[in-house]
Amino acid sequence: MGISPIFEARRIEKIFPGVRALDGVSLSLLPGSIHALLGENGAGKSTLIKVITGVHRPTAGQLLVNGEEIHLSSTHDAIARGIGVVHQERNLIPRFSVAENIHLERLGSHALRPINYADLNRKARRWLEELQFDVDPARSVSDLSVAQMQLVEIAKALSLQSRVLLLDEPTASLTSGETDTLFTVLRRLRDNGVSLVFVSHKLEEVQEICDRVTVLRDGVNACESRSMQGLGRQDLVRLMIGRGESSGSWRKRDVAQNPVALELRGVTTAIGHRSIDLSVRKGEILGLYGLVGAGRTELAKAVMGRIALTGGDVLVDGRPARITSAADAIHRYGLGYVSEDRKREGLVLPHSVLANAGIVIWRKLAGFFGDLSDARVQHSVLPYLERLEVKTPSLAQTVGNLSGGNQQKISVAKWLAAGVNILIVDEPSVGIDIKTKAYLHDLLRDLANQGTAVIVITSDMPEMVALADRIVVMNDYRIQGEVENTGAYDMMSYAIMSLIHRETEDRVEEPA
Repeated sequence: MGISPIFEARRIEKIFPGVRALDGVSLSLLPGSIHALLGENGAGKSTLIKVITGVHRPTAGQLLVNGEEIHLSSTHDAIARGIGVVHQERNLIPRFSVAENIHLERLGSHALRPINYADLNRKARRWLEELQFDVDPARSVSDLSVAQMQLVEIAKALSLQSRVLLLDEPTASLTSGETDTLFTVLRRLRDNGVSLVFVSHKLEEVQEICDRVTVLRDGVNACESRSMQGLGRQDLVRLMIGRGESSGSWRKRDVAQNPVALELRGVTTAIGHRSIDLSVRKGEILGLYGLVGAGRTELAKAVMGRIALTGGDVLVDGRPARITSAADAIHRYGLGYVSEDRKREGLVLPHSVLANAGIVIWRKLAGFFGDLSDARVQHSVLPYLERLEVKTPSLAQTVGNLSGGNQQKISVAKWLAAGVNILIVDEPSVGIDIKTKAYLHDLLRDLANQGTAVIVITSDMPEMVALADRIVVMNDYRIQGEVENTGAYDMMSYAIMSLIHRETEDRVEEPA
């Protein structure tokens, strides 16, 4: 006799005005299992998660826990039924402490009793230790990095002791070391009988940790709750997109004689960078690799005028550049920056797709009297939105109502449309599917081939090796060295990690 499901979604339909997001989707979760939920952006994964967690009520279909039908009216209903979730987009209160965010669902449960912060911090520390995450529970969440915030989200979900736990792109902002730690925790939860749903576009992670899989394509089941046994990467790709994966392999490009587009000489910043020397040539894709906290994103923000320089020089096309704001960077020097944090920095969520995609070219497109038509903006941005296959009912749709992956596509498309001379792309493929990732890589290569200097910051080692001509390694706000990319993954990953770890060992041995 087989194991009975701990949770089932049967023939779920969800219809929004003008859109059938789910059409008869089913999912069956076994206790003590890590279940992959796969599909391209817009396939219905996020909608299904929201149905399962009480955010949306299904238009039709059933939800069952241990064989009993349930009706969820809110996330609180789902939590009460032992269903927890870690969303792709962080849902933390920045001004609250780590401990307050972890126990947010239980704060103020006794309105007349003051909060015992010592007890709150002690309880929070237990869950942080489960993740081997060394952070003060009293620390404000606003002081944390994107990766650290993700770990707080996971600790928050673990603290609810859910029997069904859904994780939507949980490793998107984590280093390989942090991912290994998370996987250790997930396996321990699995061994304790918890049923985990793992949503990821990183198929190597899915194959490493998941034992069952459901695949959605265009709102229907392409594969329903089957064992991962016997399924290879190409099988999963075919289920998701209806064909095999294309081989957009790395190709060596000769850029050594191209003029330097951007150069940093002895740059020091207000937040700790010291003596940074860096250059990128026209037509070159320069990779910046390092562990989370290495200072790569912060260096990009300093170049864009958002963090103060306290020493050194920035040169654009060989001439000194005085960049004091993002507007300076964009309009005077032709620099663009795709932020890793699209929700807070990359997009204006209450505004439309068209407004977000066109915002950086409004000044360029405006007529003599400042008049600007939607038609003119649409003409400039639509080719990039179509190339990246942004799924939206219309260009008037509010960006905040789109999936995280489609938001990421729009944040990239606006800079492609801007036609900048130097483009810094920070974690370009977070939350996007395999096909779009390949398109994005092709677009970045096309830009470089047309003379754009591209700097790619990514914690995805395969992506770094697939894209970069040259890779600069950072650690502790310093440059540790660089390697010429050969496209050989094993060789490049060894060289890069050796630079990071050699420097770490050298610092340990430095005299006090």
